[in-house]
Amino acid sequence: MSQQSDLIASDIHAYLEQHERKEMLRLLTCGSVDDGKSTLIGRLLFDSKVVYEDQLAALHVDSKRFGTTGGAFDPALLTDGLRAEREQGITIDVAYRYFSTAKRKFIIADCPGHEQYTRNMATGASTCDLAIILIDARHGVQTQTKRHSFIVSLLGIKHIIVAVNKMDLVGYSQARFEEVVDEYREFATRLEMTDQRFLPIAALPGENLIHRSTNMPWYEGATLMHLLENVHIASDRNLIDFRFPVQHVNRPNLDFRGFCGTIASGRVRRGDTVMALPSKRTSRVERIVTFDGDLEEAFAPQAVTLTLEDEIDVSRGDMLVRPDNLPNSTASFDATVVWMADAPLLPGKDYLIKHTTRITPARVTTLRYRMDVNTLRREPAPALALNEIGRCRFELAQPIALDPYRRNRETGAFIIIDRLTHVTVGAGMVLDATAAGDETNVWDKPAATGLEQPSSPVSSEERAARFGQQPATVLLTGLSAVGKTPIAHAVERLLFDRGRAVAVIDGQHMRLGLSRDLGFSADERSENLRRAAEVAKMLNGAGLLCIAALVAPHEAVRRRAAQVVGPDRFFVVHLDAPEAWRRAHDDQGVYAKADSGELRSFPGVSAPYEAPEAPDLMLLTAELSIEECARRVVAMLEAKGVI
Repeated sequence: MSQQSDLIASDIHAYLEQHERKEMLRLLTCGSVDDGKSTLIGRLLFDSKVVYEDQLAALHVDSKRFGTTGGAFDPALLTDGLRAEREQGITIDVAYRYFSTAKRKFIIADCPGHEQYTRNMATGASTCDLAIILIDARHGVQTQTKRHSFIVSLLGIKHIIVAVNKMDLVGYSQARFEEVVDEYREFATRLEMTDQRFLPIAALPGENLIHRSTNMPWYEGATLMHLLENVHIASDRNLIDFRFPVQHVNRPNLDFRGFCGTIASGRVRRGDTVMALPSKRTSRVERIVTFDGDLEEAFAPQAVTLTLEDEIDVSRGDMLVRPDNLPNSTASFDATVVWMADAPLLPGKDYLIKHTTRITPARVTTLRYRMDVNTLRREPAPALALNEIGRCRFELAQPIALDPYRRNRETGAFIIIDRLTHVTVGAGMVLDATAAGDETNVWDKPAATGLEQPSSPVSSEERAARFGQQPATVLLTGLSAVGKTPIAHAVERLLFDRGRAVAVIDGQHMRLGLSRDLGFSADERSENLRRAAEVAKMLNGAGLLCIAALVAPHEAVRRRAAQVVGPDRFFVVHLDAPEAWRRAHDDQGVYAKADSGELRSFPGVSAPYEAPEAPDLMLLTAELSIEECARRVVAMLEAKGVI
């Protein structure tokens, strides 16, 4: 049965008009090697009757020569066009195929499954609305399945169809299908995938692709084609934030100056007030010009030419936006990077960044971590190798106007270019600029003008004489369930019994009050420690000893806390214990929540923990009692001359 409209035979003009109005769906197939991605697409095209007769004749010949079906018709050869692909029976480069049905037009990207071609897969996924993730029913979820699923989630693809393929090779077993679904769901709970559908198929014979399979009557859901034709994508586009990167200034004569480009997001009407960035000059839209005539309104992703009522300076690389809805204009930001070059990404090396229509010099100042896409754990790394994914801090030569990638895929994405070879070496997705991961944004932010530090009528010498101690802060740092809080309170008890003035700052108490607005990302943990350091500074200023129990996973942030409190009165005690011991003493079940994905960015599971380089005291809590640990902390304070 042909999926084309019947109008093509009866009224060609009506058919063309209908075809022009059809919605476009961009999708990709991905998954592990030999899961049947190319076979699925080839069979889908064949059953849709959109393959020309000469193509079919050639494919029958090639199937006998290159096919993997014993000489029978091999639909995978429809997409495996490279000679090396046909000889090896694999997909190497992304293959695009175009077809349409009576309801929609489709662009399918067939992505390679091999690990060394991960960069090709990321390229193919960058513009897609939907992803079909194939899983071989015999083998279940593989490493590359997880890798591709992570990249799909990273690139913000909202609609996922998990197709469990080769059901014919497992006897069309419903139990096996449900096992694979449960296995995938367990992994995907840690990913941001809002719309997931699960579908049992047999791609080679074409079961549950266009026609419902008679061999799987237990499956009552829709076929693949029905899902593709009816998935709702209209609301996926950002039609709120108007962003118009200027690609070209059209000046054909003295009476016309137009700014050409593609609307990245949002919509614009004739007469709207717009602002040009970075100059921040404003004007009103006079005309919206297209090849087919002027428009009253245009929206993403239309390519138009805008003319303005005022002669303001707008050049290629500038961006037109609404004055009341501005992007972030910044020269520094954090981004997730997919590295695509053989030479590794190195912090400190200079690159070029191409963002929308602007190219600017940039430098990677910090490589925060590398993501293990198999376990979704974050690992410290000195560099990013080919096909690896990590989080980096970028410093640019000049500010650019950008949005977080999750909010706007067009203005939140960029590519990284080698300055010498001009080869694209990486792709990046901007993280939320308000939590960009640079603790200096808040740590170094100056206080409001006109404020002064009030002086106290009680001197620090009087306080020291009264309490018999020098004020100091002890930071107990270590992974969760290592014993920080009970040891902090044991130290408090010992010091109090000796007549000392002491207070405890506990990480959980901070989050119940002063830091209740914070989450658990690296940036928010940094801000939590900054607030705790300010509290400790005030307690020390009142002459008290302060015992702070916080995870504080990053060495650089701990050093910033020491600067706030005062390096001469800030001491670091590192608590350490084996993972098995910590999990056994985890009364709150936080490790189980981290394993399941309920707690994200969890140090020691899905985020790194940087042990102190030179702690003032090291305590192995699995080998020492709480009381002994407390005594050693007090002994350290005595040795330091604090008490």
